[in-house]
Amino acid sequence: GQGVDEPLSATGFRQADAAGLFLSNVKFTHVFSSDLLRAKQTAATILGKNKFCKDLEIKYDARLRERKYGVAEGRPLTDLKAMAKAAGEQCPSFTPSGGETLDEVRERARDFFEFLCRLAVELEKKEQDMHAAASRSSEASEEQLVFPWTNHCSEAELSSGNDGASKILDANILVVSHGAYMRNWMGYFVSDLNCTLPTNLTKSQLSSVSPNTGVSHFIIKLENGNLLKPEITCVCLNQDSHL
Repeated sequence: GQGVDEPLSATGFRQADAAGLFLSNVKFTHVFSSDLLRAKQTAATILGKNKFCKDLEIKYDARLRERKYGVAEGRPLTDLKAMAKAAGEQCPSFTPSGGETLDEVRERARDFFEFLCRLAVELEKKEQDMHAAASRSSEASEEQLVFPWTNHCSEAELSSGNDGASKILDANILVVSHGAYMRNWMGYFVSDLNCTLPTNLTKSQLSSVSPNTGVSHFIIKLENGNLLKPEITCVCLNQDSHL
């Protein structure tokens, strides 16, 4: 949750190192992290391994915090499940006293995602200079090879996200957050925004919590800067081959 702001364990740092090596060739334009310590340390460790953007500023945002679990925070998951059972409910829909509802978490995710979309549109407007566009396109062949997880996806899935779009993204954003929060974010993408999913993704995978440092990759297209109808393609979800 949010109330127990513990640092990463030794295992957590090893996992963050592994994620950093996995993503070391990805040229990020922006990095956002939850302002909780474990996420901050994970983001800093990932950037520390990066070949292109070690000095990129990490921006911390409270909207990326883990779900607030109220009286259950700092206690074992079994306690939360017992509270849910006593209330005649099931996890994860159960909300402990003082905690956030799933709708409240989703509202935070929606607010942050819309902020990212506005950021991308502003960047696109700044790139109207044709000379800048030409220099960006000349780098396309090199930068298209940096995504390490594309081997785990079909070419059709990748092309569906890039069809008709510029080969170089206006923004390539790393977001470091938490398991329950990201599961809600994914639910928002699928149920509210009709996100296109990998063909081999099962329902259980869709509803599961990401493993520590699991990587999910989404391609977002905003046709003509339209913030109301983002086209979202999930390239991979909760990828953990680096662990």
